[in-house]
Amino acid sequence: MIKLKRMTLRRRKAMLGILFVSPWLLGFLFLFLVPLYESFVYSMNSLTLVKGGFDTSYQGFAFYRELFQIHPTFNRVLTESITDIVINVPSIIIFSLFVATLINQKFRGRVFARAIFFLPVLLAAPVLSLENSTEMNTIASSITGASDEGGFLFTSFELQRLLLEAGAGQGIINYITSSVDRIYEVISSSGVQILIFLAALQSISPSLYEAAKIEGTTGYEAFWKITFPMLSPILLTNVVYSIVDAYSRNALSQMITDTAFQSLNFSLSAAMAWVYFLVVAAILLITTTLISRKVFYYD
Repeated sequence: MIKLKRMTLRRRKAMLGILFVSPWLLGFLFLFLVPLYESFVYSMNSLTLVKGGFDTSYQGFAFYRELFQIHPTFNRVLTESITDIVINVPSIIIFSLFVATLINQKFRGRVFARAIFFLPVLLAAPVLSLENSTEMNTIASSITGASDEGGFLFTSFELQRLLLEAGAGQGIINYITSSVDRIYEVISSSGVQILIFLAALQSISPSLYEAAKIEGTTGYEAFWKITFPMLSPILLTNVVYSIVDAYSRNALSQMITDTAFQSLNFSLSAAMAWVYFLVVAAILLITTTLISRKVFYYD
């Protein structure tokens, strides 16, 4: 009798779990899985618009070969988009964690300080829209002393010189200066990550810091021994979110859209989307595998 009740409770929990995830399952099936399959079919067939719909003609991997062998800009734009993800995501995570840690401290005017930090996130879109404008180029020229014919010139020449004099490696210098040059993009993409990190910081039990303080732990040691391990699951979440967010906001995503709805070449657009999807999926798989090995789950 007791065993029957336990099974009934287990089944009840299972049914509640299925009911809870059913909206996601339905959305995945009808809003993602079916369109995903159809886009793959489009990438393997030549579409011809006819009355009442379209006809398909099987082409195999012809459109994929066209992307890599014939298309004039796809390889370059794909490389630039992947480079943007590789550079932007670590910069966004570091900046978000720094800001969240800073505004989580207890000090007078903390609410006002949080508002100041979030203002650039809200105002970044208008700033980015002016990034290539004549006025911004004129300001950049007056600051850097360089010509404004080459576009936006808020670059990190002085920082690069200082790092070279300090003896830093060329790879580190290139990464840091590239991140600085993308500061507007990093700030505009950090709002959600800051909120997630801030919520995670506030969920850490103060008793852990009190015990560490009694043992004579410094603030630096407390961060790396308590704060960072406790934030590691949220760090993984933010990395995945940042990669997925960067996936849809770059030049390659715009090229895929333009190829489909301006050039009306849906098959080539579908092939672009699949190549980009597989590359980003590989990045996600590698990233989550590496980070998951270091994630600490507190029980």
